[in-house]
Amino acid sequence: MTIDTTQFRKNLKIEIDGEPFIILEAKHVKPGKGVAFVKTRYKSLETGRVFNENFRSGDTVDTPNIESREMQYLYQDETGHYVFMDEDTYEQIRVSAEAMEPVLDYLKDNMTIDILFHNGKAISVEPPTFVELKVTKTDPGVKGNTAQGGTKPATVETGATVIVPLYLEQGEIIKVDTRNGEFVERVNK
Repeated sequence: MTIDTTQFRKNLKIEIDGEPFIILEAKHVKPGKGVAFVKTRYKSLETGRVFNENFRSGDTVDTPNIESREMQYLYQDETGHYVFMDEDTYEQIRVSAEAMEPVLDYLKDNMTIDILFHNGKAISVEPPTFVELKVTKTDPGVKGNTAQGGTKPATVETGATVIVPLYLEQGEIIKVDTRNGEFVERVNK
């Protein structure tokens, strides 16, 4: 299936020369003279490289064969690949360390993650928007400190560092936004 360049918009997935991309920006330009075009900025879903290109209005590109599946993280094997299991079929796949880069700060055993496949090959991973992580190291909280007070760094169970309010203590569980790595709230369990 093909997509006409007049349909370009942000977050549309396209395929050029067999490689899947996502459109980051698309500006439709109609000059006084000449042919209308679409000024496009797009990113490779496989490599993460960003491209800027003008497409003539009315040109077509392919629609990628992309599928997103939820899979459970099991372990990292001896070759450095990350092993995931489809919870419905119990099929296991290996994902390269490069593709895992965006989620490593939040990855816990048995965590469910969305994996994007292009023509049956895993190309990228997407963590849940929010994850709950245990604080493993931080300076002690001081009585009377509130959420409106200052902040301090805290190391969580995955090894990532998150800036948290002063009142949080080691051993507490916090909710972290994976889009920006920021503290959201303390989780009462």
